[in-house]
Amino acid sequence: MPKVVGVRFHGTGKAYHFSPGNLHIHRGDAVIVETVQGIDLGIAADEMIDIPDDKLINPLKEIIRIAHEDDLKKFEENQRSEIEAYKIARSKIETRNLDMNLVDVEYAFDNRKIIFYFTADGRVDFRELVKDLAAVFRTRIELRQIGVRDEARMIGGLGICGRELCCCSFLNDFVPVSIRMAKAQSLSMNPAKISGVCGRLMCCLKYEHDAYENARSRLPRQGAVVMTEEGQGRIENVNLLKETVSIRLDRGGEADLITLPYEAIDVIKGKTARKCKDDCADCKASGGGHHKQADNN
Repeated sequence: MPKVVGVRFHGTGKAYHFSPGNLHIHRGDAVIVETVQGIDLGIAADEMIDIPDDKLINPLKEIIRIAHEDDLKKFEENQRSEIEAYKIARSKIETRNLDMNLVDVEYAFDNRKIIFYFTADGRVDFRELVKDLAAVFRTRIELRQIGVRDEARMIGGLGICGRELCCCSFLNDFVPVSIRMAKAQSLSMNPAKISGVCGRLMCCLKYEHDAYENARSRLPRQGAVVMTEEGQGRIENVNLLKETVSIRLDRGGEADLITLPYEAIDVIKGKTARKCKDDCADCKASGGGHHKQADNN
């Protein structure tokens, strides 16, 4: 298995694999690599690791060298130039009265190209803006429209959990997140509580979705009639995290609500757990009796 190093560019975004060759690269090292955009400086996102050949999408390119002092000075100069370019571009956008929001500016390491990232509600005719910017910077100009999730990644910030945004710290690729994941976790459907700073559903809803789906497939459903050691009752609430159920016993009293582990009950009638598609570990351990059978009424 070849050794690879994940390299991030401009601090955030996806880490791309490069071969370290004979170099000893450590996390945090600045390196010079060749990309499809040309020569660029990136930061090693992790230590060298072995990766199977079938996991490599493209042929590996080798890291050219560990960045030396002149490379770092040039990178810092580019960062200062990006700040000035951002101000100039904002002024040109306002002059042209274009309905677009400039997010970031990125200089190519060799200064052969400048990329301006922006967001907009629809398509924007920025041909005249490109001419204005080319006249100022005398180099190739590229305007690239991005989505709100990419905007959040570039700007950065803190999530409602108090930690740095996942897309800025470790998340390489954005994964699809649906409202069904929030419903499966019994979360409030208040958009303010399940949306990230980008305004889209929080990426972290995906992290525990499989665990919730697994628990939901094993536990009986709300409304099912069950038998316990204390008698018959009906499930009023299911706690997927604790894997317990709250049962209202058929005694007619307000205090006849008990909470039990789902293994301690037998479903008599009602919606029960779904059968697993494949033999899960729990089914194998219990001889196939893990998913309780009952009528679906």
